[in-house]
Amino acid sequence: MLAPTERMSRVDTAWLRMDNDVNLMMIVGVWLLQPAITYEALSERVVDKLLKYGRFRQKVVEDAMGATWVADEDFDISNHLVRHTLKRRRGQSERAALQELVGALSTTPLDHGRALWQFHLIEDYEGGSALVARIHHCIADGIALISVMLSITDGGMDPPERKRRKAEPEGEHDWLTDAVVKPFTDLTVKAIGMYGSGVAKSMEMLANPYQPLFGSLDMARSGYQVLSDVAAMALMPDDSPTRLKGKPVGIKHVAWGEPISLDDVKAIGKALNCSVNDVLLACVAGAIGQYLREQGEDPHGKEIRAMVPVNLRPLENAHQLGNRFGLVPLVLPIGIENPIERVYAVRARMKELKGSYQPLLAFAVLAVAGLLIKPAQDALLNMFAKKATAVMTNVPGPAKPLRFCGSTLRQTMFWVPQSGNIGVGVSILSYGGGVQFGLITDEKLCPKPQEIIDRFEPEFEKLVMVTLMLPWGEAA
Repeated sequence: MLAPTERMSRVDTAWLRMDNDVNLMMIVGVWLLQPAITYEALSERVVDKLLKYGRFRQKVVEDAMGATWVADEDFDISNHLVRHTLKRRRGQSERAALQELVGALSTTPLDHGRALWQFHLIEDYEGGSALVARIHHCIADGIALISVMLSITDGGMDPPERKRRKAEPEGEHDWLTDAVVKPFTDLTVKAIGMYGSGVAKSMEMLANPYQPLFGSLDMARSGYQVLSDVAAMALMPDDSPTRLKGKPVGIKHVAWGEPISLDDVKAIGKALNCSVNDVLLACVAGAIGQYLREQGEDPHGKEIRAMVPVNLRPLENAHQLGNRFGLVPLVLPIGIENPIERVYAVRARMKELKGSYQPLLAFAVLAVAGLLIKPAQDALLNMFAKKATAVMTNVPGPAKPLRFCGSTLRQTMFWVPQSGNIGVGVSILSYGGGVQFGLITDEKLCPKPQEIIDRFEPEFEKLVMVTLMLPWGEAA
């Protein structure tokens, strides 16, 4: 059955229009499977499971007011499942060849005349298969796509049927109330105390794609408040200048490493009275700092800012797809060499973000951006790019290895898109008892991202070694 027509939310519209000459708003992922799977098995699984999400059979039709999800009457699965034979240059490893292919695919636009996703199957890769997925960000965010991933694996559950309310069209009204106003009570009270009693109403207006805003007093009030808050964000100091910040050229390179034991990361976090995220982000900062030193650049005293997504939905609603997250700017102390000092610096910066209303603000900015014409949207969203060097996301995956079409999913990685002129994307993914890092970079800013990836594990090992050298009882 073809999915019905549905108005695209304002936030999803912002992501749809965010494509530019150097950055495409695609989430790109890789699955490594053992043993190999066939194209026929993949096709059968996609038809049986993935297409039960109506969004994957819909295309996008844009208009002056936004965009609409419309059933693709000419949907053909062969347009979305593509066979590839991995081409290797002399002396090139299979992994390097796959990384080169993924980099090229990350800069290849999806066909906007069709549903905005595509899978690429390499049937023969390292004794198994590799599957590259490209999904436009307007379809869903990372948390939602994890839910999709689980549903299409062996034994995965179909998405629950969506029931449309009679009283109002299905939009973002309900999720915003349930996921923000209720669970984030303290955060909302803080925002109301600063902004006035209309903040919750303004947020719901900005989220609801059906409620008219143009020419209304509410729109003026909401727009004025958002612009005031944007001005406050604009006062943030710029990042320290490094070779990783600049004007991208639009040629992408990707890299990933082998997983680190999640139990080991947890043990170090417990010993240092830090979270797992504190430990991982400290390793990211250390790897980038060491890379810059080896490139002849002294990062001493420097910090860079990464825009980090913050989930704004109950996890049980992840199957609803769409984008339900805000953004917070996290400062990474790349100039601190001492691993213990660095991890505590990260912990302090993370504490500063707790209870912050910035995720709601970022959501509001994206909602307003979805209403604007492309040049105005670009100008608004470039605020984020000017204040940050990277986009970074940390997504929790399944604790145990999954199976797909009878094969074991032995490794999985994904890369987040970068907006504006940001040229670095860092991904952290836990899966099957391990945690691993992925990196996507622009050729002008970092032509060999593997050189940064290869420094993550040594930075973690340094943290382990120094922690073990601390006096007994002092680490905690």
